[in-house]
Amino acid sequence: MVTIDDVREITAGLERSYEVTVRDRVKFRVGRIVYLAFSRDEHLMGFAFPKDERAGLVAGEPEKFLLPRAGDMRYNWVVVRLDAIDAIELRELVEEAWSMVVPKRLSNVYFERVIGDEPRPG
Repeated sequence: MVTIDDVREITAGLERSYEVTVRDRVKFRVGRIVYLAFSRDEHLMGFAFPKDERAGLVAGEPEKFLLPRAGDMRYNWVVVRLDAIDAIELRELVEEAWSMVVPKRLSNVYFERVIGDEPRPG
C-alpha cells in the first residue's frame, strides 16, 4: 500500500506545495488552496479532480475511487483508497491534482522537466 510518506516524497518536488495539519488531518496546499487531503487514519486521500469527469472515474473503478462526501460535492474533488493503488498511479494523481491549482506555466515547466518531450498526461 502506498502511504502518506510516498506522497511527501512526490510533493517535495512540486513548486509552491506545502503540508499543513488541520483538525488532525494532513493536507497539502498551494497558497490557500487544498489539492490533497488525508483521512485521519491516512487510508483515504481526497484530491483535486475535475467535477465533470469524476462520475466516470468513480463508475469505472469503484473499488478505487469514491465521490466526496455531500458537503464537498461542490468542489473539484474525488477520494481514492490508498490500498487500491500503486506508486505509479499515486504519482499521477498527486501531480495532476497539483497541476490543477498552480499556474499552467508552472505545471508545464514541471512536466517538461519530468517527462521531457512526451505529451503531458491527462
